[in-house]
Amino acid sequence: MSLIKLTTSLKIQKDRLALLEKTLYAVSDPRHSEYGKHKTAKEIAEILAVPQEQVDRVTNFWKMAGAAAVEVNPSKHTMSVAISVADAEHALDTRLATFSNPEVRTRIVRATNTYSLPKEIAADVTMVGELHQFPRPRVLKHAASETMASSASWPNTCTASACRNAVTPSVLATRYNIPSTQTTVSGNSMAVAEFQGQYYKQTDLTYFNSNCGTEVGVDTNIGTNRNSAGVEAELDIEYIKAVAPATPLTDIYSSSYSLLNWGHQITGLSSPPLVHSVSYGNDEAQQTSTEYMLSVNTVFMTAGTQGLSILFASGDQGVCGREGCGLFRHTYHPDFPAASPYVTAVGGTDFATAGVIGAEKAWADGGGGFSDTFGIPSYQSSAVAAYLSNPDANLPSSSLFNSSGRAYPDVAALAGVQNPYCVATSGRFAGVGGTSASCPVVAAIFSRLNGVRLGKNGSPLGFLNPFIYQNPSAFNDVTQGVNTGGGRAGGFTATTGWDAATGWGTPDYGKLAALV
Repeated sequence: MSLIKLTTSLKIQKDRLALLEKTLYAVSDPRHSEYGKHKTAKEIAEILAVPQEQVDRVTNFWKMAGAAAVEVNPSKHTMSVAISVADAEHALDTRLATFSNPEVRTRIVRATNTYSLPKEIAADVTMVGELHQFPRPRVLKHAASETMASSASWPNTCTASACRNAVTPSVLATRYNIPSTQTTVSGNSMAVAEFQGQYYKQTDLTYFNSNCGTEVGVDTNIGTNRNSAGVEAELDIEYIKAVAPATPLTDIYSSSYSLLNWGHQITGLSSPPLVHSVSYGNDEAQQTSTEYMLSVNTVFMTAGTQGLSILFASGDQGVCGREGCGLFRHTYHPDFPAASPYVTAVGGTDFATAGVIGAEKAWADGGGGFSDTFGIPSYQSSAVAAYLSNPDANLPSSSLFNSSGRAYPDVAALAGVQNPYCVATSGRFAGVGGTSASCPVVAAIFSRLNGVRLGKNGSPLGFLNPFIYQNPSAFNDVTQGVNTGGGRAGGFTATTGWDAATGWGTPDYGKLAALV
């Protein structure tokens, strides 16, 4: 019998969620006396204080409905249910169907109408996901060879001719001041998340290594890898591991794109990877509901309070998002999860001069802007206020964005196709760009920084944003470019200090290492 997996979010009292947020900020703020004192899953369960009888009622409901297995997260904020389609339909009073998308090699099960829970447990549950959301596959930007201009000083350390003038590990090391070696530190770890048929092929990783002098590879798999080439997965793996070669890498795969299921997985592990790079997202307006986004935010807060760093790509459609800015009545569309206050959003840049390793400019297609759902968090309030009052920001019309919303990205890195990343995939090298590239690079740099701290008996960095916003001098400020996304509605201009195109700019590992 084939089973589907449903992640159930349990209802949590508002005062308890507020306490979780307060705890997250306390353990993540370098200026706070509680900094680095991350909490265990048991301690988070005590903070959330979901009554055991509530957990038991929902667990028993699913077991009585015929669930083959019910797994309660140690923090008691979610539970994962394995159940047959017929039993799920009966339990939720709905109809389920299997849907496929020709762009990806996977199928998903979704409800064809609304679902409901019996009144005896309806008040115990926030939502059952993912039953309604149809995620769009991530489409990477591919470069034409004529865009790959470079100067004579460009370091071509990858021997493959297709990598000439492209971004390679040595280019990143030069620009971001990354040492060529890294010491293995006990307890350090990182992970990439992959969905929707994005597998990796070992022969492609070997091909990358043989041409670029690296030793990239996956140390642990969670979920099945079918050993077939997925350019998204191979980009993530090749570059996160090339930047942080001594940090053990976990590949976490799920055929269905479910942030709730992924979050349930990582926060439920006995020893979860410390840094997570995720190159997926949709517009806020494309989410199932505000309740869904709030449930996902609870997962992010739980992860950060445990000491995990969660980084998301900011998107590859500029300010317009996947919906576009509109033909006649323009508006911007912020990304989720990038616009969540509880993750680190990574934007995109190009070199200011094509092929010259130096100053950078905002990538025109890099995601950035202001949330329509979540307010400005305290850690960024002064930075955003300075940006909004800066006459050099050349802000677009106030009707296009919510200036009181959480602003993103927080930081950025190379992502454009002017000099694309050289990625080994399907037995050859291809030029690829996108914030799917910048995100694993920044994640790897922070993973190396965790190693610095752990090597001196310190705690991992955990939720990164308070640290980032307190230390802007450790980033290369980007003051050129606009993230229009190719639309006619303008965009946000990169300027001195924080901006909604590149955040604080791109990382300088040496400066960051001295700070941590």
